[in-house]
Amino acid sequence: MFGNIFDFLSSGENIAFFICALLAIGGAIFMLSFTKVVHMVLALALTFISLAGLYVVLDAEFVAVVQILIYAGAVSILMIFGIMMTKHQGEEEEPKRPWHNGLLFVGAAGLFGLIFYAIQKSDLPSGTMQPAQDNTLEIGKLIFNAHVIPFELMSVLLTVAFIGAIIVAKREED
Repeated sequence: MFGNIFDFLSSGENIAFFICALLAIGGAIFMLSFTKVVHMVLALALTFISLAGLYVVLDAEFVAVVQILIYAGAVSILMIFGIMMTKHQGEEEEPKRPWHNGLLFVGAAGLFGLIFYAIQKSDLPSGTMQPAQDNTLEIGKLIFNAHVIPFELMSVLLTVAFIGAIIVAKREED
């Protein structure tokens, strides 16, 4: 059983995958566990950046850059902007029962054990994957040849939404 783990961790690519996966899962758990919204946004940003690291390990560099730009950057800033624009009262959450964190840990460890057991017992086909030579070039060809109309419609929609947000913010200011 542990021989398979050591074989898995024998290459740097697998170690990077393992670290990014742990950070993504940890960030998601922290996002759900924190009580302050700013801390939740930071944990969510950690999850998004870890997912970008997973995309790099999987040779999807373009998707990793888009993940960082759109989700880790824009969505996190948008959430912080929304927090700043709304009024929050200093309401404190009632303290959790002392056994709550213990049950959470037992549940998470049980789920991890179940998934680990299922992966160890599964018979996965082995083979080599031939990645595309230039992922970004292929994505660009698809966007600007086969999907140019939806791409342009999306850019118009985002521009209209941006202008609408500015108008709404100006009305509230006055």
